[in-house]
Amino acid sequence: MFDRRLLSNFDWGFLLLIVFICILGLTILYSAVTAGYAGTGLPPLFKKQVVWLAVGFAIMMGCLVIDFKEFANLHFLIYAACVGLLVATWLVGHTGGGSQRWLVLGPVRIQTSELMKISLIISLASVYSESISPEGLGFAHLIKPALLCIIPFGLIVIQPDLGTGLLLLLIAGCLTLFVKVEKKVLFTLGVAGLCLVPLVWFFGLKEYQKDRILTFLNPERDPLGTGYHIIQSKIAIGSGMLTGKGFLHGTQNALNFLPEQHTDFILSVLAEEWGLAGCIVLLALYLLLLFWGLNVSYNCRNMFGSLLAMGVTIMIFWQIFINVGMVMGLMPVVGVPLPLISYGGSSVATNMVGFGILLNIRIRKFNTA
Repeated sequence: MFDRRLLSNFDWGFLLLIVFICILGLTILYSAVTAGYAGTGLPPLFKKQVVWLAVGFAIMMGCLVIDFKEFANLHFLIYAACVGLLVATWLVGHTGGGSQRWLVLGPVRIQTSELMKISLIISLASVYSESISPEGLGFAHLIKPALLCIIPFGLIVIQPDLGTGLLLLLIAGCLTLFVKVEKKVLFTLGVAGLCLVPLVWFFGLKEYQKDRILTFLNPERDPLGTGYHIIQSKIAIGSGMLTGKGFLHGTQNALNFLPEQHTDFILSVLAEEWGLAGCIVLLALYLLLLFWGLNVSYNCRNMFGSLLAMGVTIMIFWQIFINVGMVMGLMPVVGVPLPLISYGGSSVATNMVGFGILLNIRIRKFNTA
């Protein structure tokens, strides 16, 4: 029987916030994809993004059907399915831009590493909800979570997609710190991490990955090669000044000086056309979104639900933080899209699942079993 409390607890404010960010994202994307477009009608990439957003909203609403606590019971099945998709991508995935990151299923091309973010959050929330302790987690409690992280991390890194792999580790690490670990564990892992840095640099990173880090430290070392993205992005951001050049009047975008302007560097398009004012509006909306997620986690009386909401909020935060830092030259260039703004169906679907989970937890806040 339908519980009327579900409808009365529906968070319309959160839904409107997501809709507003999506509208802003489509506006920015339209400008980004019309640069150099000589066809008639709407650009194909813009129309595809509209379709993906519509599908994303359907997925978000679909996430409300199942009680969020059922995700805990299904976590291993969801995790195994996503790992299976990563394996399939490794074996028969589509290659583009030197990376084998996509799995083609009929007319749809899925970036399977995106789906792994939600799967890992669900699995870690389920494991930690059963082992959380006031004294903190010991080494024995971290063996299973470590395995849950290592498997997808390895499969994603060999694609290669180091950026998404590191994002998974950031999400897992923050969620682990949130549930609390013993001080000796934290100290030991910190020292071990520092010791691994030189080994990873000399034996783990490929040459192009090292170039990205060196370019981040000094973009002018290769201004026409690896440093080109960051330099052009900085020019676009700086030229926008306070209020920008106006919608569709960004020269860096219109003249195609700005690479990947519809995906990784779409924030540069916003900064050039709408200036600092436009960026502040977007960041304020993101900040409100993050506070909303934290509020859902704080008010949930079910431990699994609280950890699940925190994990989704952490995922959104790091995507925003890394992308913004990247386009400003404060972080190395990695393929992390800006949530609901950058073009990409897999990213939209993943974030919408996360928002659907937050709404699911919110409407069932009366259920503490």
